[in-house]
Amino acid sequence: MITPLDIQNKNFKKSFMGFNKNEVNFFLQEMIEDYEEMYKENINHKEKINFLSEQLNQFKTLEDTLKSTLLVAQKSADELTLNARNKADLIIDNAENKGKEIIDKSKDDVKHIKDEYEFLEKELFIFKTRFSSFLQSQITSLDDFYLNMGKERLTDNNLLHEE
Repeated sequence: MITPLDIQNKNFKKSFMGFNKNEVNFFLQEMIEDYEEMYKENINHKEKINFLSEQLNQFKTLEDTLKSTLLVAQKSADELTLNARNKADLIIDNAENKGKEIIDKSKDDVKHIKDEYEFLEKELFIFKTRFSSFLQSQITSLDDFYLNMGKERLTDNNLLHEE
């Protein structure tokens, strides 16, 4: 690429009846200035492009890092959710099993209490029957005793009157 210095140092061969040297030099000076300005702008643009390219690469790297981080976070969240569901299912299963055990034990306790109640009810009936029989026999014995006592009095009274 031609630099502004190359233009400035360019020497032309002289010829007879050539161009006006002042006009050529003036024109070349304007060209040098314009070209120098464009050359500097071009360098600045290239630097900006390089800087922006570096930034773009950094952003792409950051984007890739963020994507992989999000994927890891999503995977971790999915695993955590799955583990939580599995743990919840396990807790529910354990609670249901414990509930069934409690219900079964309660049913056994109720059956045992019912059987004991029926046994005690029978025992009470037997006791009542025996006690009632005992009382009846005592009443009968007392009646017999008073009846015999009454007969003895009558007999004693009769004996007394006879005398």
